[in-house]
Amino acid sequence: MDNSLTRRHLFLSILLPFALGYYLSYLARVVNAVLAPDLARELALSPDTLGLLTASYFITFAAAQLPLGILLDRYSPRRIEALLLLVAALGALLFATGDSAADLIVGRGLIGLGVSACLMAAFKTFTLWFSPQRLPLLNGVILASGGVGAITATAPVQAALAFTDWRGVFLILAGLMLLASVVLFLLVPDHRGSDHPQQLVDQLRGLGAIFRDRFFWMIAPLTMLSQATFIAIQSLWAGPWLQDMGGLQRQETADTLFLVACAMVAGFLVMGGVAERLSRLGIRPILLSAAGMAGFQLVQVAIIVGVEPGWLTPLWIGFGFLGTTGIVQYAVLSQHYPRHLAGRANTALNLLVFLAIFVLQYGIGGIIGLWPQSAPGHYLEVAYQAAFGSALVLQVAALAWFVREYRRLARTAETGPPGTAGL
Repeated sequence: MDNSLTRRHLFLSILLPFALGYYLSYLARVVNAVLAPDLARELALSPDTLGLLTASYFITFAAAQLPLGILLDRYSPRRIEALLLLVAALGALLFATGDSAADLIVGRGLIGLGVSACLMAAFKTFTLWFSPQRLPLLNGVILASGGVGAITATAPVQAALAFTDWRGVFLILAGLMLLASVVLFLLVPDHRGSDHPQQLVDQLRGLGAIFRDRFFWMIAPLTMLSQATFIAIQSLWAGPWLQDMGGLQRQETADTLFLVACAMVAGFLVMGGVAERLSRLGIRPILLSAAGMAGFQLVQVAIIVGVEPGWLTPLWIGFGFLGTTGIVQYAVLSQHYPRHLAGRANTALNLLVFLAIFVLQYGIGGIIGLWPQSAPGHYLEVAYQAAFGSALVLQVAALAWFVREYRRLARTAETGPPGTAGL
């Protein structure tokens, strides 16, 4: 950490501005879950078009990750995020004023592109200003701010609709994104380290080296599938499951999902803090994260096989809490790779995560659709079991791969050449 800055100054000038950006990123990501009925009714959107409209965020977000990693390792992260947030504000403005599905699809795609740096720019900046041991906690704080955005996108947005409509919500969002851009540009200092910018060809070689590294592929499958399953279910399929399998009414479902979002915030904060403390005792964050993802799989087993009604809410709270544990692996990558590769390593993983979200969200729906509906908009238990079970099988296979590769790399660290830092 740069001794010229006090902890309070660091919080106000680095942590807080990036937390605001990621808060808005997550709010924009999930707000359509509340606004979807209004959008479909006013613009006469079919379910397929509504799905494409929502997915356009993830498509542009994922497409930006690899170029973003190169940019973050070459230029100032705060300048990149500030510029992209202007694109997000433009997208939100287009969404708010659009009169057709095409307008909204383009607008939401611009939002996804514009917020694509909100998390990765923060992670990269932390590697410049803070010691590696602090990264799990700091990353957890940023991720918790995203969880607050998820909470805001539920009951608060629903309450705001009593005073405005969906267009007003997106106008407010556009204004906040513009404000966040200005705050980042004016408040966040640039780090003046000893690193010299690499040539583009060298950066591309570095990116290729990451994708050829067995350490990266030890972590990537488990983290990718765990995070993708969590977000795919939380942002879409948890609600129908709670109504169809849990027997909850709409307000009860909303209340439960609110608790899931709160548990997610707690998970980000607790896991980051625990990872930092355990690392001081010699317990590596990579193992804590893997253990948490294994626990997340056990929660999914309970959801699939069914539980007593009294355990329903605690089970889904556990789903929200343990679903965050894969995020610790981003800090593991930042600790493992040289600082000049940190942006590319994290965005490479983020690309895989968001592609997996896109595939799993639609894949779960496709599997559920193989069975007839029990009633319009309601699905059979066997359909949920098959869909959720398929995602679980993939995660179990990824966990087995992680254990195998971790043992292999641990043996290499003991007897072979260096290069397994972080194990």
